[in-house]
Amino acid sequence: MLIPRLRRSDRLFAGVMVLVAVVIALLLYALIGKAGNLIDLPNLRISFYSFCLWDENTDSLQCHQFPEMGTLGVSPVGLGLAIFCVNVALVLTLFVPLCLLCARYNSEEAEWQLAAGFLVMASVLLLGGLAFFLICARKWVRLSLLGPGFLALSIALALLLLLSITTVLFPRGAEEDKSQLKVHDCEGSS
Repeated sequence: MLIPRLRRSDRLFAGVMVLVAVVIALLLYALIGKAGNLIDLPNLRISFYSFCLWDENTDSLQCHQFPEMGTLGVSPVGLGLAIFCVNVALVLTLFVPLCLLCARYNSEEAEWQLAAGFLVMASVLLLGGLAFFLICARKWVRLSLLGPGFLALSIALALLLLLSITTVLFPRGAEEDKSQLKVHDCEGSS
């Protein structure tokens, strides 16, 4: 049984779609599955939505929600921007597969560019959201304390950057245009 060999553009498209699916899974895991918890220890739980600090008097975690975090010295504006940025990055990334599929089957360059734009914006927003959060929570955050939620967001950011570069550098249809140029050059020189 012979298996047809995929063209380079088909392999690129499949690879991009797989990476987009991985990014979406990582973002969903970190923001929904882990409830945004970037530090999740028995005596300290810090997320985008709450700060739970150990209370010596009650020997338990005391959680502070978004409005009352100002009493801890956390900037509500900075934390609000962090929450906004990471959640919008997830939403933009959810639209990328649809744009890529439309670009693939309608052969539209504009749809591929829209997907690339979504990826670039999601990368910038996720980076900004993580930066805002780390600046706001710098009093409690240490690199050794960061958990799987932060690791998932960091990997998602790295993959988003890779996808952004890939979709910008290898636009849809570039390979077909080059092969058509070669055919016309050969015909013209005869």
